Amino acid sequence: MDPLDGNAFIGRGWAFPIAASATGGIAMVKGAEEIEQAIYLILSTTPGERPMRPEFGCGLIDFVFSPMEPATFGEIAFRVEEALDRWEPRVNVLDVDVKVHPDTTAMLLIDLTYELRDSYDRRSLVFPFYVIPRHEEQLT
Repeated sequence: MDPLDGNAFIGRGWAFPIAASATGGIAMVKGAEEIEQAIYLILSTTPGERPMRPEFGCGLIDFVFSPMEPATFGEIAFRVEEALDRWEPRVNVLDVDVKVHPDTTAMLLIDLTYELRDSYDRRSLVFPFYVIPRHEEQLT
């Protein structure tokens, strides 16, 4: 049983990606799964992608061709924290750590530590972000 089920501030929403429920309606999620899916949605949306809310999202796509260096990682971490601060009021971001995947330079791992505002329940999420590394940065 999810300890967050009783927290009304989290609410309930459509599953992402949108799917049908067993009864033929729209699949719904609640609790920790609702928060996690909302974070994934924010991080994977590019501002301008939604015509009715053009500022929504994180804009990670701006870093697809960026060099894999600490300055880029810092910019990504800042952008993630800024987007979650604006678009996900149910969480407090505690830490964002960006690092290159140990097996490939074509993927960054965005390790996010956050807590739920009204429950102080600390959680962690790893968001994979795929990049296109320069030839000299590729592993041999």
